Parts: sequence; structure tokens; C-alpha cells
Amino acid sequence: MKLHEIIEILKAEVLTGDRESQMEILSACGSDLMSDVMAYVKDNVLLLTGLINPQVIRTAEVMDIKVVAFVRGKIPDSNILELAREKDITVIRTEYPMFIACGKLYKAGITGRGADC
Repeated sequence: MKLHEIIEILKAEVLTGDRESQMEILSACGSDLMSDVMAYVKDNVLLLTGLINPQVIRTAEVMDIKVVAFVRGKIPDSNILELAREKDITVIRTEYPMFIACGKLYKAGITGRGADC
């Protein structure tokens, strides 16, 4: 699924990156534990999290995650957004809680692709 479709499904606001991105997302992972993300994430994944700190972006960089979605209406501060820009990571936010956001994406065809998170 293309990132711009995910943005529509989640009614998300784009905080960094290109709203019309044609980036392909194959799976999603919802977690507030970055250790779980590091243990289970696969390729071309969207990370959904309610954790608001620079470690999220650093974990995304290490795991080659190109898109992070902050859930529950969380708004990352300017330091987090600047770090995401430096690392070329798209950041979006949605008002949906993690469970609902993951459910909407699953219903639209995004899976965990065997990932446990």
C-alpha cells in the first residue's frame, strides 16, 4: 500500500516528509517498546507508537524504518521532528488510538507479515 493511502486511512497529519509519497508500505508494527520493534520488525514497515521521545527515531533509523506514525494525537517536539528530517524518516500523527489505527490498516490490507509486534 502506498504511504499516501495510509495517510488517508488514518486521517493523519504529515509532520515530516511528502504527503503524496508513493513509498510502498508492506506491513505495520504497533509498539511502545522499542526493544520489541528491534526484535520483530521486517522490511518496508510502518511503525505506530504512542511513545514520544528521540529513541523512536533512533530505533527507526537502526531498523531502516522510513515511516513513524504517532498515535493517540501525540505531537512530537521539534527536536524529534528535526532528528527525523536529518534521518530522512517521514513522521505522521493520527488521533486514533493504536488499536483502532492498527485495525484500520489491517482491514485495508496491511499485515504484520509474520512479525509479532
